[in-house]
Amino acid sequence: MSSTLHDPKHVLVDRVNRQMDEFFGDSRLTTRQKLALTCRIAYDGGHDSGLAGQISARGPQPGTYYTQRLGLGFDEITEDNLLLVDEDLQVLEGQGMPNPANRFHSWIYRVREDVNCIVHTHSLHTAALAMLEVPLVVSQMDTTPLYDDCAFLKEWPGVPVGNEEGEIIAAALGDKRAIILAHHGQLVTGATVEEACNLAVLIERAARLQLLAMSAGTIQPLDPKLAREAHDWTSTDRRNKANFAYYARKALRNHPDCLSGKVEL
Repeated sequence: MSSTLHDPKHVLVDRVNRQMDEFFGDSRLTTRQKLALTCRIAYDGGHDSGLAGQISARGPQPGTYYTQRLGLGFDEITEDNLLLVDEDLQVLEGQGMPNPANRFHSWIYRVREDVNCIVHTHSLHTAALAMLEVPLVVSQMDTTPLYDDCAFLKEWPGVPVGNEEGEIIAAALGDKRAIILAHHGQLVTGATVEEACNLAVLIERAARLQLLAMSAGTIQPLDPKLAREAHDWTSTDRRNKANFAYYARKALRNHPDCLSGKVEL
């Protein structure tokens, strides 16, 4: 006999969340390893655009963060060739130079203490939306983690290597986790590397869905209450870790060279 078929939704949600806490724990991966995997996941997810884009995560000391070396594509990043830099983009660990466009990461980290990872890319479909000066529209269940959580910067401030661009982008992001940058691309943030990586995969899919739907008709809105419920349901730490572990296993099958040693996910 079933004991749950008459339980209300909130009881079932609580039960599932407790189960996820039990079955999906923290990984043993280092920040460097997670960041290297995120670069490969982004590459496989269509985020590569030559050497454009930067992926970073806070370092061990305040005012420091890890990022990739300029001259390497996302498909070439390993845990060993990542750089550790300070807010002025001075290299503290590693060889080479960071992308000078990383400067606006410093501004975001300064104003958003909740952000520990940033993924900025010129992925194909988000860049197409950016060309149209169209904000992201979330109207499908899978993409609800971005519901009311994606800002839009309509005015392109130019190449983001100055402090002015950092101030503009950080202000436009506000308290959201994601943003579409007109005539540029996308940026997502996360309290963890796992969260930022998942949102990066998702925002490109959301943009692709939007463009397909726009070409076929008029996008119909979600019920705000249900969309917010879905946003919160899909945005938990444990769900982010479970999703990331899946993406990481795929990345390791495609790119076993990105990590130095054997890991279990």
